[in-house]
Amino acid sequence: MSRARETLFHVFGYTQFRGPQEDIVEHVAAGGDALVLMPTGGGKSLCYQIPALLRPGVAIVVSPLIALMQDQVSALKEVGAAADFLNSSLSFERAMEIERAMLAGALDLLYVAPERLVTPRFLDLLDHLYESGQLALFAIDEAHCVSQWGHDFRPEYLQLSILQERYPQVPRIALTATADAQTRREIAERLRLTEAREFVSSFDRPNIRYTIVPKDNPRAQLLAFIRDGHLGEAGIVYCSSRKKVDETAAWLKEKGIAALPYHAGLGAEERATHQERFLREDGIVMVATIAFGMGIDKPDVRFV
Repeated sequence: MSRARETLFHVFGYTQFRGPQEDIVEHVAAGGDALVLMPTGGGKSLCYQIPALLRPGVAIVVSPLIALMQDQVSALKEVGAAADFLNSSLSFERAMEIERAMLAGALDLLYVAPERLVTPRFLDLLDHLYESGQLALFAIDEAHCVSQWGHDFRPEYLQLSILQERYPQVPRIALTATADAQTRREIAERLRLTEAREFVSSFDRPNIRYTIVPKDNPRAQLLAFIRDGHLGEAGIVYCSSRKKVDETAAWLKEKGIAALPYHAGLGAEERATHQERFLREDGIVMVATIAFGMGIDKPDVRFV
């Protein structure tokens, strides 16, 4: 059994890789750069998590959302991996503690926001790790955020080209579920991954069904949809505004559906509690703005 398969089984509990995962893992673990396009649920995270565990030093994972970081780190800790994150939700003392752990070689993976990574202070920390051979790899998640044509554009992602200039010996892997050929070219050019190996998976998801119906009393339609086919199942209902989120969640609750609201207007503690309940409890319907859901690893979501 290869070291990659050994790690897959002993750490994550899977007996075999899916699709191109093994080729990607072997390529990055050996020090190669990669651009990975894989549909949501295809197992993108393992493509950098396993190389991170196989290579010496700490892997730096660039992630755009606090919820995504927390979810990934929580899952990694459950399987015994030394992982943590640095973002604005932490106190100064806790952030310093994590930085010390990183420099001491106590972490396998560290998740950071792009804004933090490109600060002079954090780059100085990375310089120290690079000089001592303790940078395993850079993983740039949600890499489509580099595209100025996309609705998820994050200007800080444009500055990530500095990684290739400053740390040329460290492998980089950029991953996304949403990029057509033009966006892939843009990602490769802006992140200086034009020489990287591309892995493009099919978008076909035979276990997913798309249904479109004319809108006619949408609340009644929503309730009938849940009651007739998804009662007691986990799902997500997206609304276009915070006000609609609150109103819809309250209305569903009145109708006997276990619904919770999620949007940026709620306090951080309430958002965290609702997310935790959605992940841990059965049959919760999360009513949310589009800020919710990216990277949430919940295997039993039955409708959106």
